[in-house]
Amino acid sequence: MIKQISLLFSILFISTNAIGQDYCNLVVRGKVVHEENNEPIMGAYIWLLESETGAVTDNQGNFRIQKICPGEHTIRVQYLGHREFVEKLNIKSNTNLTIRMLAKDVQLEGVDIHGHEDALLTTNTISGIYGEELRNSRGQNLGETLRKIPGVTTFSSGSSIQKPVIHGLHSNRILILNNGVRLEGQQWGADHAPEIDPFVAREISVVKGAETVRFGPDAMGGVILVNPAPLPVKGGQSGEVDLIGFSNGRGINGSVGILGGSHKVKGLGYWIQGSSKIAGNLQTPDYMLDNTGVRELNFSGALGFSNSRLGTEAYFSHFQASIGILTDSHTGNLSDLESIIENSRPFRNPEFTYAIQNPQLRVDHQLLKLKGHYHLAKGAKLNLQYAFQRNHRQEFDRRRGERNDRPALDLVLFTNTLDFSYNHQTRKNWNGSIGVQLIQQANSNIPGTGVIPLIPNYDMLNVGVFAIEKFTSGPLEIEGGLRYDFRHIEAARINRGGILQQDRFNFNNFTAFLGAMYAISRNITFNTNLGTAWRPPSINEQFSQGLHHGLAAIEIGNPDFVSEQSLKWMNTLSYSHSKLNVEFTGYANIINNYIYLNPTEDRFVSLRGTFNVFEYLQTDAFFMGGDLSAILTISSNWELFSRGSVVRAENTKENSFLPFIPSDRLETGLSYNFLTGISKNKSRISLSNLAVAQQTREPDFDLAPAPPAYMLWNLGIQTSFKMGEDKLNIGLQVTNLFNETYKDYMNRFRYFSHELGRNIFLKLNYEF
Repeated sequence: MIKQISLLFSILFISTNAIGQDYCNLVVRGKVVHEENNEPIMGAYIWLLESETGAVTDNQGNFRIQKICPGEHTIRVQYLGHREFVEKLNIKSNTNLTIRMLAKDVQLEGVDIHGHEDALLTTNTISGIYGEELRNSRGQNLGETLRKIPGVTTFSSGSSIQKPVIHGLHSNRILILNNGVRLEGQQWGADHAPEIDPFVAREISVVKGAETVRFGPDAMGGVILVNPAPLPVKGGQSGEVDLIGFSNGRGINGSVGILGGSHKVKGLGYWIQGSSKIAGNLQTPDYMLDNTGVRELNFSGALGFSNSRLGTEAYFSHFQASIGILTDSHTGNLSDLESIIENSRPFRNPEFTYAIQNPQLRVDHQLLKLKGHYHLAKGAKLNLQYAFQRNHRQEFDRRRGERNDRPALDLVLFTNTLDFSYNHQTRKNWNGSIGVQLIQQANSNIPGTGVIPLIPNYDMLNVGVFAIEKFTSGPLEIEGGLRYDFRHIEAARINRGGILQQDRFNFNNFTAFLGAMYAISRNITFNTNLGTAWRPPSINEQFSQGLHHGLAAIEIGNPDFVSEQSLKWMNTLSYSHSKLNVEFTGYANIINNYIYLNPTEDRFVSLRGTFNVFEYLQTDAFFMGGDLSAILTISSNWELFSRGSVVRAENTKENSFLPFIPSDRLETGLSYNFLTGISKNKSRISLSNLAVAQQTREPDFDLAPAPPAYMLWNLGIQTSFKMGEDKLNIGLQVTNLFNETYKDYMNRFRYFSHELGRNIFLKLNYEF
């Protein structure tokens, strides 16, 4: 490993010195956008004719051409369906351009698509999943999909519920944007998976650094952007049908999506999509997991119109899920609880069934977005977006001697958000934005549960104002921002003494960041970002006072908590070559007043069962770690990849370790690409190994010791067939190929059971 790192830095040193010895070292940087709506164009070709050098724009429309000699140059930009752009340049120094391309009427095989969702331009590190890689991950939930990105893991409650973890942080510290809308559900629990249908996504991106200046306190640990396909602005129609079967749970998952544009009304586009999923009891290598079935039924759609000045969009999504909770996690008495933890697996051996019994979760989430933008002169733009969300969450307990059709937790959360911003961009060195964000929430407990609510009724109002500015000069980008937030919360609950308790809280803070990106050479880029962040305590951390059914645990909060405050420094070094791509990210994060859920030695015994007690605590913490990803193209057929991450977290007040911190992991794989058949269809086979170390940095007390290290093998085979103008993609994937028995430290149910055994996926994707 040390030799490999030394070799990498030798390559970087040689490349850096080589660039300094070249006399023609000027840089032309810029952005290519649509003339009619100023949205970025990905895949445009840029040529400097005299120097015979060029570039292709990335997914944010950006390009960079280096090693340019001073003098007269002709720049030519080409993009399918658009008029060619040609302009004379007199390059005397590093030059920055914004190039706007005008669409022309041409006959295309597919649908001409213009995006309306602005790319997130940030000096923070962004990693994405899209294209073939995203299609191959379909059939998995959002958390499983994101584990393909180094530095991103999951926090689980059983095998069906997973939520993303970025650099050791999760839940209310991670903001998820669903089509540009901050997802607002009951996301405070480890058993509260994001209410997003992964089939909606055309691209999923992860920002690993704090983005509280852009998005507010909930972006303290990072941002996940789930973006659907942009709406077409020309006539035509395309679509996809997915059908996925998987062996573990004997499940089936399907989706249909249609994307189109109007022939009669230029600029009018739409898309509609629906999906469904059903699975029964899951299985470890040695036994069945009782009551672990899943049901999902989802729908989404959008309608939009745009021209050279105005863009509008209406979006609606509905997510509905029923999830069984492992029966053996709810024990009847203290002896049973202690016995199952000591046994480390359930005592019962149930039969397979699709039926979902209590305990179970039911979630129903609706999202409505109305968005508009208006283009002003010189590339400026006004943005206005309103979103409404309704999240209904029910948790059902196994009631002894009572009606089981009555939920023990019944919460409805209403959220209204209003975002207004002004963006400016010019052909000069500066661009940026200023904005205002309003968030209003109301959470209600529906009466009739028969138990004291775990979470109180509350109302929340958050007001934030921000300003971000970026300076670009040749290979250098410098970006800075400042934000102020004010949050007011009113909460009311009946405490365990039967007394009405009402509380009011005001939280406010400034956040700021300063970041830079520098292209050391054509192949090497360095990013650095230093930012402050803050997060007020969430309602569960303040007021939890009972049984959390989804986790089969008693949780105790503290209303005296103060806001978390952090300072994170993150650096990323990227090397990109035709044969080798390497990216390394290192970070350090100081978090004062860090709030965490800590297991205790107490047990709670009642007529409803016996449960472990967890308590929310507050301390000072220090996080540090690194992510590494590398792809080596050995030949036109063979490709080797590796990705890994390391996280270290310490309770600095007590000089001890924090609970539920991901352990070290490294995934390495080899793939072979080949052509088959008369039509030379592209096919691929890959084999990968995931090695996860034992978490030896445990807190002073845990209900059970951290599980041992484990190693899993995964296999994937993909191929495609042309069917006229349509295309059929077929995939076969096997996870846990050798059916290894293991436990993961980040699974809250590791006290009661093992992880899943072998799972075989058969995937059919039809594009038309």
